[in-house]
Parts: sequence; C-alpha cells; structure tokens
Amino acid sequence: MDIYLPIAEVSVNWPLLVLLGAVVGFVSGLFGIGGGFLMAPILIFMGIPPAVAVASQASHVVASSTSGVISYTSQKAVDYKIGLVMAGGGVLGALLGVELFRYLRLLGQADLAVALSYLLFLGAIGTLMLYESLGQILRRARGEVAPHKERRRPLWLYGLPLKMRFPRSGLYISAVPPFGLGMFVGVMSAIMGVGGGFILVPAMLYVLRMKAGVVVGTSLFQIIIVTAMTTILQAGRNQTVDIVLSMLLLLGGVVGAQYGARWSGRFRAEELRAVLGLIVLMVGIQMGLELFVRPSDLFAFAPGVAQ
Repeated sequence: MDIYLPIAEVSVNWPLLVLLGAVVGFVSGLFGIGGGFLMAPILIFMGIPPAVAVASQASHVVASSTSGVISYTSQKAVDYKIGLVMAGGGVLGALLGVELFRYLRLLGQADLAVALSYLLFLGAIGTLMLYESLGQILRRARGEVAPHKERRRPLWLYGLPLKMRFPRSGLYISAVPPFGLGMFVGVMSAIMGVGGGFILVPAMLYVLRMKAGVVVGTSLFQIIIVTAMTTILQAGRNQTVDIVLSMLLLLGGVVGAQYGARWSGRFRAEELRAVLGLIVLMVGIQMGLELFVRPSDLFAFAPGVAQ
C-alpha cells in the first residue's frame, strides 16, 4: 500500500503516514506543542529527505494545532492577545529563517544544520525539563513539601518599554519579550520544521510567568500562525513542500489532536513535563547518533540521483 511522493521522490506506506499523523497529533494536543520536533525526525528516519521532511510536515503542525486550539478555546484557555504579539515576532523570524535555510541549501549544509539543531536544542531542553519534573515527582512520592518559591518575574521585564496588559495571562509586561520569543521560535520553525512549543511552553511558564492554565492553548495558537507562514514561504522560496505527504499527515493529525487535548487534563503538570522531556531527549539523542555513528552502508544513492 505504498504511495509515491513526487517532491520527496520516494515511495512510502500511506496508512503508516496517516497513523503517524494521528499519533503526533495526539502528542501535540496533549502537551501544547506543534509536534514538529517529533514528526520531522521520524520522517527523516523513514527515508524522506530532511529538507522535504522539515517543510512538508509544517502543514501537519498547523492542522493539529488548530484542532487543539478549538478544544482549548471552549475551555477559555487561550490568551489571544499575547499570542498575537508572539505570532508577530514569529512571522518576522520565519522570514529570516527561510532565507537562512535557503542559503544553507545552496551551500549544501541544510541537512547538517537540521540535524545539529535537533541535537543541541532537544538535548538541552529535554534534559532540563526531565530533571526539573522528576525532582517534583520524587518529592511528592516521598511526601515532601516542595519549598515555596515566589513567582517573581525577572527584573529586566519591568524595565523594557511598550508595556501591555494581558488580563487572561495575568500579566502587565513589555511586549518586547514575547515578541522576541516569537521571533526566535519563527527562525527555529523554518530551520527545524517545528512549531516551537517545546521552547514556548517552558519560556511562557518560567520566564514570562504566565498562568499555567492558558499556556498550552496560547502556545498552540501562536504555532498556527507562524507555522502556516513558514509552510507558505518554504513552498514559494525553496519548493520543498510535498503536498501528498502533507495531506496524508493532516488526515491523522486533526483527529489525534482533539483526543490529546481532552486527555491533557487527566495528568499532573509535572508528569506531563517529565514525559515530554523524555520524548524530547530521546529524539535529540537519536539525531545525534545519526550524525556520529558510522553507517552500515557508506555509499547510498540519494532520491532523484541517476543510478
């Protein structure tokens, strides 16, 4: 039951792609992330060229995030105001990131840049999230009371201009930090094909100090806008979006995200962070192995190359 992907120039099992879209969509809705950090490496492991995998799965991120936002909106758990500020920075970052990605492709270093980005960012963020959440879980298991820490925001947040009120998030801060955060995520979205939720969620919690109840939904809302722009730019500038691959991933992603959003309330926050940290770390390690472990076949024909 294989189907030919015209841009990727490979044949893959299409039911497997639909199932993959559903599983990653479930993870997206559960954790408030786009799921690109998980989807892109799996597609690469399946033989999809990295440039095509990064660009094509971005539409799946949009669909699964949209499905998740619908669920969180019904729970009044989305701060659209701060989400739009972050999305504004994200669109600018996406423009810069796509041009950088194009330049790396011209140099022949795009695949290496994708792999190194996954290794560095996922390895670091996964380790930190896992360490912090496991500490909380172990303290709770031993019956220890976690030391109370006042939720103070960094002092530099108060000295920046362009202050705005974000009532749903309980914030009165400068628009510069969320805009800058969105811009950074936009660049990462273009290079890594991720929604950036694995960066957004911790930053929104620990740096911006947003209310935990609106973090996941707001993250997904920002991801929709930025990743949609990234997909359009990648298709127009780099011609790396495989529409057949994108549609198959979309079919499963929309359904999976709905179920993930419903299940998110059944777990403690630290448990969700521990699982997410473990997944992020495992993907980062796997990408590192692909870089540094000697392959069994040193010579292989790339898709589209005459044999």
